[in-house]
Amino acid sequence: METVGAYEAKTHLPKLLARVAKGERITITKHGVPVAVLQPPDSSRTKDPRTVIRQLRAFRKRNKLGGVSLKRMIEEGRE
Repeated sequence: METVGAYEAKTHLPKLLARVAKGERITITKHGVPVAVLQPPDSSRTKDPRTVIRQLRAFRKRNKLGGVSLKRMIEEGRE
């Protein structure tokens, strides 16, 4: 996997994307520290929407809020 600096990545993004489209993975660094990885999308991540909905419904059946309102959970998350 090749490593390029953030400035170089910004300057040559179209060329880097063309390489990624061919299957390469490229790490982008900022001051020598890796901050991102450009890689082709994983086609196996795409799922059938019906399968996802079925999984969400099963998750909701297994996981209850235990009497806590959704509004209260949202408000607690904002604190």
